[in-house]
Amino acid sequence: MNNLEKIENSKSLLGFWVYLMTDMVLFAALFATFVVLRGAVAGVGGSLFSAPFVLLETIILLTSSFTCGLSLLAARANKKPLVLVFLLVTFLLGAMFVGLEVSEFSKLVAEGFGPQHNGFLSSYFTLVGTHGTHVTVALLWMFALIVSIYARGLSESNLRKLTMLTYFWHFLDLIWIFIFTIVYLLAFL
Repeated sequence: MNNLEKIENSKSLLGFWVYLMTDMVLFAALFATFVVLRGAVAGVGGSLFSAPFVLLETIILLTSSFTCGLSLLAARANKKPLVLVFLLVTFLLGAMFVGLEVSEFSKLVAEGFGPQHNGFLSSYFTLVGTHGTHVTVALLWMFALIVSIYARGLSESNLRKLTMLTYFWHFLDLIWIFIFTIVYLLAFL
């Protein structure tokens, strides 16, 4: 059993799992609020969103999940250069996703559909914005980890951080799948 397998199987990740569960409760509450307010406001929905744009965001984020997973596999094989390449690609894809989300928010606000317009849009901006904030924080974490791995290599500490970052990134992708389905796909129906 190598260092990464020991970390993945250790109890040291328990606190991180507890954190992910509290984040899941947060997002569950935001989804519940969104669903209630979506049904209570008439005349707003799919016409505000661009299906190709949302699909592009989704493809970018899901591709970043794949490259993030590849970074963990490269770490398991003790291939530092590959870990760095996959993390850098993940970072760039994540930054593109955040940029597209900011662009979407800016367009909606410019058209007069900001969070103050009604309860539906307030819940939309809160839900999707909370996800975007989480992705942004993960990008900062990823940048710091890239620098640390470059400088210190695949130490046990960096492997633990990489493991937690990967779990967090996949969690954010899972949340996005729910956002994509509940916020966007249902709006287009």
